[in-house]
Amino acid sequence: MKLSFDFRNIASGFRKLGELDRDSYKFAAIGFFGIVVLMTLSGLIAFFMSLRGEEQTLVPNVSGMELTTALIKLQEKELYPRIALRVTNRSEDKGRILEQRPPAGSIVKAGRRISLTVGKGVAVDKIENFIGMNIDEVKLHLQTVFSSARPLVTVREPPIYVYNAKARAGMVLEQKPPAGTDLAGPVALELIVSRGPEEAKMKVPAMLGLQLADAIVQIGNSGVPFSFQAREATGKEKPGTVVSQLPAAGVLVSRAQPVAIVWAFPLPAEGMASGLIRQTLPEYPYPLKVAVTAKYPTGESVKLAELLHSGGEFTIPYLVPDGSVISLAVLGRDILRFEAKSAP
Repeated sequence: MKLSFDFRNIASGFRKLGELDRDSYKFAAIGFFGIVVLMTLSGLIAFFMSLRGEEQTLVPNVSGMELTTALIKLQEKELYPRIALRVTNRSEDKGRILEQRPPAGSIVKAGRRISLTVGKGVAVDKIENFIGMNIDEVKLHLQTVFSSARPLVTVREPPIYVYNAKARAGMVLEQKPPAGTDLAGPVALELIVSRGPEEAKMKVPAMLGLQLADAIVQIGNSGVPFSFQAREATGKEKPGTVVSQLPAAGVLVSRAQPVAIVWAFPLPAEGMASGLIRQTLPEYPYPLKVAVTAKYPTGESVKLAELLHSGGEFTIPYLVPDGSVISLAVLGRDILRFEAKSAP
């Protein structure tokens, strides 16, 4: 048996097989590339769809509605509230929507929080009882109660002041409208206030020869009205002490008769400053607490005087370290502040 091979036929067969494999690779590559492109496009579509976010909705108008009704309206639009309360001067505002942000008609995403300002109503709904309180405490209380809204209750000025032997000066004796009256709108309180005992007499203390601090203590303990003058010592007068007072010790005086006191300046001392504070105060219907305080350069704060004064001209000497800051306050409120400097 004779075997024969046609090498040309074999070579042709291998060539056709190679061409077939190249076509397969080409189709496979095209298919793979197509899959990659398709996946990329799918990812991009999903990404841009996610950027669209949640569904948009129209903010409803809930201003003026009761809170429960407004919440239902927001819930229908898939919106959520952020609530803040506000005191107003109208009782009918209680529980109603005063403001909303964003405003009605805005287009927002579902699920957004809408800021609602809800009326808390008036701070008080009845006139309080002020009898027995100090009139300054009454005014401060009303300022505090109505600090965030237009005041509904004010004190009519000036109050009516009367002498009363049993009530301390400044105490409210009567009020109109009376306590418990419904508060339907702005009210001006009419108050009758005690001046204290009528023309009470006070005994003038002995102050001649006293140092300034000691003389001030005597004035504070006795409650007498006073008026200071300051000058250089003359003759046998001792510097830094009280060298004159009129009326003399032991005399009974009224609030309208101030004791005239003369204080002699101390001898010059290095690092010390002295002088006379002179300030015109409003006329008060009864004596108010006046305080003089010095803050030393070291940071120490020292009360130089705490006295009752009816207003008008207020004069008092001082002797403090050079560079101290002196303040004059009435009922805790500063009305004068300056730095004490020694004479050059």
